[in-house]
Amino acid sequence: MSERKANAFPRGALFGAGALVAFALVSAATARFTDTREARIPTEVAAVETRDLRFEDQADGSVIAFEAPSGKVVARLPPGTNGFARALLRGLARERKREDEGQQAPFRLTLRADGGLMLEDTANGHRVELEAFGPTNAMVFARLLTGETTQ
Repeated sequence: MSERKANAFPRGALFGAGALVAFALVSAATARFTDTREARIPTEVAAVETRDLRFEDQADGSVIAFEAPSGKVVARLPPGTNGFARALLRGLARERKREDEGQQAPFRLTLRADGGLMLEDTANGHRVELEAFGPTNAMVFARLLTGETTQ
């Protein structure tokens, strides 16, 4: 009978493992039912400045940013530069195509009172918080918002 006790798994370890499994299940269920598993971005922050922009690829590989209502050229992104902006715009264009949206609706670039910079696709409501990608990447779009238009 003493041999049987020597080969038995320690009760403390069993209780600890069971408690860990129970905690994981309760945590997952709580997150699922209270919808706390996703980070929420405050949308109530007031807009300080907005600009509606359209972007067009050019034959030479550059991307031209136009002010949507007037059609004035805001900026030209030369080929081989602004990789973040190009990748982001390509992804948003791909979403528009997948959702069968047109390419003519502008993107709304917004500077909020809290300093956040957001790019919103007005065609489908998708939003990208640009500061989440770091200050250098957000600065590319900040220049489009605050820069003077060029002819």
